[in-house]
Amino acid sequence: MKRIFIFLFAASTVAGVNSCKTTPGNNDNPVNALLLSGSGFDTIVDGRQIELYTLQNTGGIAVQLTNYGASIVSVITPDKDGTYADVTLGYNDIRGYLTDNMNLGCIVGPFANRINKGLFSIDGVAYQLEQNDGENSLHSGKNAFSKKVWTASQEGNSVTMVYEAADMEAGFPGNIKVTAVYTLTPENRLELRITAVSDKKTVINLTNHAYFNLSGEGSGSILDHQIMILADAITPVDSTLIPTGVFMPVENTPFDLRTPVTISEGIDKTEDQQIVYGKGYDHNWVLVNNTGELALAARLTDPVSKRFLELSTNQPGLQFYSGNFINGTVVGKSGKIYNFRNALAMEPQFFPDSPNQPNFPSVILEPGQTYEHIAVYGFGIDE
Repeated sequence: MKRIFIFLFAASTVAGVNSCKTTPGNNDNPVNALLLSGSGFDTIVDGRQIELYTLQNTGGIAVQLTNYGASIVSVITPDKDGTYADVTLGYNDIRGYLTDNMNLGCIVGPFANRINKGLFSIDGVAYQLEQNDGENSLHSGKNAFSKKVWTASQEGNSVTMVYEAADMEAGFPGNIKVTAVYTLTPENRLELRITAVSDKKTVINLTNHAYFNLSGEGSGSILDHQIMILADAITPVDSTLIPTGVFMPVENTPFDLRTPVTISEGIDKTEDQQIVYGKGYDHNWVLVNNTGELALAARLTDPVSKRFLELSTNQPGLQFYSGNFINGTVVGKSGKIYNFRNALAMEPQFFPDSPNQPNFPSVILEPGQTYEHIAVYGFGIDE
């Protein structure tokens, strides 16, 4: 069973963990104890104002966003005992985001994930991207949407962010306008809708790169989490994590997550070459839903706190990344160091290297067309 939660009590800080405990008899909202101050984000970058936006609902959760990279900064939720924690990785202030190399919470693009040798062609014209992941391009390089100041406005529990990229910015053709709308609903769903248009034929593949630990950011490993991904196949990769172009059935492999599986059970099965290449899970799952309609894609559960996250999307793929390259060099919001496999990312997307893979769904965006990406993050508590 699962339940939606409403807690409106007071908070006290639990030492060493970025969380707070409800205290009956006090009417203060415990979420407030974990909200970051906007003053840490109040600065000018590239001549534009940075802001921190806060969404709170009657269902008992809060989300904070910044227009730097159109990023999710915090997601604050209670557990089965009414203890609140921030369950997504991030920084206390803008300084962390300006030097971030993990893409914490941001929207990545114009093309999320990897492109082989950073090279693709449209109608016989070759385009070279920054090669920032060995020989490959990852998340469009250092001049990507994730490092831009977006124009933002808030209305109620919804924030709209817009970024307009100039033709050939980051190596991509077309003046591309991207709009991202984050909405927190009373049902504890964070809805993200991204649209994009271009005045030239281009390639587009956008996603949010939030990292989650449902025990609370900075609390340690996610190996005890249970994950389910509704997919019958993955797109296997070579040693540089570029897809081979074929589809590999998940049955009888560590990638069979069609029913809930504890992450530790398959992540280190080094007899599987794909696990070796990814240093764990860092692969694209081919979702059962491939109609372009919104449908459940994945479910993540923490067996201790009983928090769950249900992710629905209209995208054909989902990159599950188990934090294999988190290396202990980043200090997060709780003052704790983010270490190896302390969080995971679930990124709805088109498939990696799609511009170079004729068997994959097309990522071409024509002038006059509108690209649309929908992701819904539903939070709750299992009983």
